[in-house]
Amino acid sequence: MSEPLVIVGNGMAAARLVDELAKAALGRYAIAVIGDEPRLAYNRVLLSSVLAGETASHDIELRPADWWRDRGVTLKYGCAVTEIDVGRRELKIANEESVAFSRLVLATGSTPLRLNVPGAELAGVHTFRDSRDVDLLLTLAASKKRVVVVGGGLLGLEAAYGLAKAGAPVTLIHLMDRLMERQLDAPAAALLKSLVEPKGIEVLLNANTGRIVGESRVEGVELTDRRRIDADAVIFAAGIRPNIALARDAGIPVNRGVIVDDHLQTGAPGIFALGECAEHRGICYGLVEPAYEQARVLAQHLAGRTATYGGSVVATNLKVSGVSVFSAGDFLGSEGSESIVLSDVRRGTYKKLVISEGRLTGAVLVGDVGDALWYLELIRGRQSVAKIRKDMMFGRSAAILAEAA
Repeated sequence: MSEPLVIVGNGMAAARLVDELAKAALGRYAIAVIGDEPRLAYNRVLLSSVLAGETASHDIELRPADWWRDRGVTLKYGCAVTEIDVGRRELKIANEESVAFSRLVLATGSTPLRLNVPGAELAGVHTFRDSRDVDLLLTLAASKKRVVVVGGGLLGLEAAYGLAKAGAPVTLIHLMDRLMERQLDAPAAALLKSLVEPKGIEVLLNANTGRIVGESRVEGVELTDRRRIDADAVIFAAGIRPNIALARDAGIPVNRGVIVDDHLQTGAPGIFALGECAEHRGICYGLVEPAYEQARVLAQHLAGRTATYGGSVVATNLKVSGVSVFSAGDFLGSEGSESIVLSDVRRGTYKKLVISEGRLTGAVLVGDVGDALWYLELIRGRQSVAKIRKDMMFGRSAAILAEAA
């Protein structure tokens, strides 16, 4: 008889875990996936494309309903888990129904941060995180509402781009001195800003939100330096917080995220966590690729095979507001490292490779990202690049020729 395994969360991490389990241990577990979003798992990375009108909402679903059915998965979506009873090995869901489990995986993701500033509770203040948010933002754009997006990271830029392309006047405000400071160095961020602004997005840097102005609904945003930006709506896209409430309330150890070991095991026997809600060796990744790596390891472990997760080399390889961007590893460069830089502002391209102790340890690319995955292989592989050092900036083909010479 198949062992009951329940996955809480129906996002990208959950879908990948089911896929990996189907390959590694098909039939071993009776899998149930329970999630509060009222639809099949979808590619969250493409939400901005839906907002921009470049992709239809149904086209971003990761798998059709029959894919789940063919793998024997019971799906309960639009259904919130309210309690984990660790001792009785069961979950409570919103309608008081109980679901028993032998193994449990928390893939509860994260929620967007709402800044704690005066006026944050006004009508017209929203977040950008899931498909329900997209529907609301599309309504704003269709009525040409003036929108201020708070946050110049990936989420903020994607919200701003989608809104601008859908027809809304958009101002993006960011507390830091450059966009995407966690993924880009200063020259790359400056180039990205110059490529984003012609798309209809006004970008204000070093801009600290003081309060949201309005009586009963949003009328504008006032910065701490007293500048005011008129607005009909405000979108908070200034970061995410791992969803740990279920685990914490069940007595499962948490910090910023749900604490897991190298097997993705939490502090409770038979209960695991992965993706944005998980904290491994003090790190909550908040990115898709580490969640997929964790899913591969966890599936192998649940299949009874030897597999451990040692952490991920953080990499971003996306189209940001229509601009291709890649970064990986130690892209800023630590002490003793050296950087090779190629910048062509007129063509909208920037490349920076960071080398330490004869190995590629970091990279940033804007515009031309054709060799991004190759650079990522070199960073993760930690092999010597001495033979290709002079040519690796010009891509894989040039490096292969140099190495063969």
